[in-house]
Amino acid sequence: MLTPALLSCTLLGPPQELPTPVILPLRQQAALRDEILAQRLDTLVPQLMREEAIDLWILIAREYNEDPVVRTMLPATWLSARRRTVLVFHEALGVEAGTEAASERLAVSRYAVGNLFPAAWDPGSEPDQWKRLAQLIAERDPQRIALDVSPDFAHADGLSHSEHEALVRALPEVYRSRLVSAERLALGWLERRSERELELYPAIVRIAHSILAEALSERVIQPGATSTEDIVWWLRERVRGLGLETWFHPSVSLQRHSEAPGAMTELFGAKEDVVRHGDLVHIDFGITYLGLNTDTQQHAYVLRPGETEAPAGLRQGLRDGNRLQDLLTGNFVSARSGNEILAATLEAARAEGLRPTIYTHPLGYHGHGAGPTIGLWDQQGGVPGKGDAPLVPRSVHSIELNVRVEVPEWDGTEVLIMLEEDALFDGAGVRYLDGRQEFFHLVP
Repeated sequence: MLTPALLSCTLLGPPQELPTPVILPLRQQAALRDEILAQRLDTLVPQLMREEAIDLWILIAREYNEDPVVRTMLPATWLSARRRTVLVFHEALGVEAGTEAASERLAVSRYAVGNLFPAAWDPGSEPDQWKRLAQLIAERDPQRIALDVSPDFAHADGLSHSEHEALVRALPEVYRSRLVSAERLALGWLERRSERELELYPAIVRIAHSILAEALSERVIQPGATSTEDIVWWLRERVRGLGLETWFHPSVSLQRHSEAPGAMTELFGAKEDVVRHGDLVHIDFGITYLGLNTDTQQHAYVLRPGETEAPAGLRQGLRDGNRLQDLLTGNFVSARSGNEILAATLEAARAEGLRPTIYTHPLGYHGHGAGPTIGLWDQQGGVPGKGDAPLVPRSVHSIELNVRVEVPEWDGTEVLIMLEEDALFDGAGVRYLDGRQEFFHLVP
């Protein structure tokens, strides 16, 4: 088991090589994931449905075209939906919450979905799956039927056009008029973390940090020989060797004396280059483990002969980046929208003379997760729709941002200090799951 001993901490000195926490065998991973899933289905879904006054939630997916929410509700050994998988949650709103009669889960599918959703369709008795679904709906006579359709959030828009049409055709008019969006249900399911998940998440981030620390060391980087793409592919191989996955292809970029960094798009699409003494190396990297994702950006400085630390201007830039992180997380308040948090933070940062860009996002079952978007790198005036979502407690966020600084030792060359660390908002404040970068990794 991953243990609570791997607690969050702030780095109080230069980063050192971190031991990689234990990674469970696949069988144990599957059992743990199913245990967490069952607990969430038993407690979180009824809570959300009662909060939103929804008495029936229908999720429909087909093999290889999974609804993003359905995919997170399947047992660990189900790698995809099977044929047409229909999941139904029924919450009897007039019945006391927590009683057996109050909540019901069904799979209107050829197969039961593990032991989580019992099968409610016998093709031998009723060959038409849609007709059987309509019968079940009529028997429960729901007043509000939620479907995964949303103009703003892809996570909550998993019902395909053809499946939506087929469902509507199967329903009597009285139930067609009761169809509503399940957006708030879907977002709530995806963004709210359980106690067990929060117990595990710090060690998952620690694994990512340990891989990053190794990548940003002389065990991987030999100045004058190692290229940015060498580091990228070392990361991919290292993750695969640990039995883990990356949810995006890592990026590695360099900034150096007299070479302006350019726009973010240019950084992410930069050509391969060899790491040299005096370079500032930047990595953007994330892993997936136990169904949860990380997203981290850190820097290393490659020492010139005779140097023992990075130039003072770069170190001040990192302090500025940490200050921007503090201003941002200080504005995390329950029910405040992502756009409100963005505007307040940018105003405060600029008042302190910082040159900020903020593009922070939720994190969890998806790398770019469900919940309030707090800026995009090319939308610093707010993000309509996704930026209007409210911040909720027990949500994890990737604190992603940059500050632009001039480095005196580099003749005023402008540098972007790009930071990203994973943190929990618990309703009262923000806590980094495994600390944050406050000192550069140094090579060698």
